[in-house]
Amino acid sequence: MSVLKIAIAGAGAISEFHLRGWRSRSDVKICGLCDPDQARAEARAEQFGIDRVFTDVEVMLEQTKPDAIDIITPVGTHADLVRLAAGKRIHVMCQKPMTATVAEAEALIADVGEAVRFMVHENYRFRPHYAEMARRVAAGEVGNVRHARLSVRSSSLFDYPGKTPFLLGRQPYLAGFDRLLVFEILIHHLDALRSIFGEMDVTSAVLDRVNPDLKGEDVALVTLRSAAGATIVIDANVSAIGYPPLPTDRLEILGDRDTLVLDQSVIRKLSVEKPLTVHDLQANYQACFTGAVNAFADGLITGAPFPTDRLDNLKTLKLMESVYRAAGIAV
Repeated sequence: MSVLKIAIAGAGAISEFHLRGWRSRSDVKICGLCDPDQARAEARAEQFGIDRVFTDVEVMLEQTKPDAIDIITPVGTHADLVRLAAGKRIHVMCQKPMTATVAEAEALIADVGEAVRFMVHENYRFRPHYAEMARRVAAGEVGNVRHARLSVRSSSLFDYPGKTPFLLGRQPYLAGFDRLLVFEILIHHLDALRSIFGEMDVTSAVLDRVNPDLKGEDVALVTLRSAAGATIVIDANVSAIGYPPLPTDRLEILGDRDTLVLDQSVIRKLSVEKPLTVHDLQANYQACFTGAVNAFADGLITGAPFPTDRLDNLKTLKLMESVYRAAGIAV
């Protein structure tokens, strides 16, 4: 395929970052954009120069006959749209989480089988700072990893009186989620940690809530054990007043040879006085969307495996559910 024809399902807030990624490629044509809110679809189409707008995904697929679809819709719609596309032999990239539960994901994967290529848009492992940490660990810079600690802080879900928290302003429906921080946010971090440390098991989890207006949790303390024997701790609070609206991460990786630290935008190795790298986090936010888009497009064109193929992403979903079980919450 000399030019990849892509259809877009969903014109919400996140679609802007997907579309910037698609627009960075000269070998891609966006053949249609669909959203049940026609005005929203038309506004996004005008922003990105997309000629054809639809309010029904099946109609869009029938009329545009794309090679692949990028599904950027609420999680409850994912399974039906993936099955629809796969039935028409249209390859799929679907926003995370693939489905709301592991059981639904396993049923979807079984139904789709090998009919089409199927990737989940889980993009944290594509963030340049996390990708660099993974490369450095894989290169043996810290030796054998023995311990790691990830701290996540933001005011995403709680803020000073009179201010609307960032995520609730952008996605107000999150306030009604029974499972929130781990399901919606830490699932990204779990996948990024898998890309660094390999497979892990949850050994304990405590979940709590600071913002009383939420149904789900906004605080989590999780302990994991890697297959290689490292202890990994996640300490997250996204209702942390005074912190930035987007999560700020600090990841310490302690090995038997050195210690590697990601502190927001700066990567240090403690045996070296100066920082190894200083990242532009604003640029990295778009870069992770573009990285996921590129992995999908390149995989379709070359046949290369997707880093977040549906089978790989199923492992992240299972890890996410294991956190809730460890905290005593049924899934």
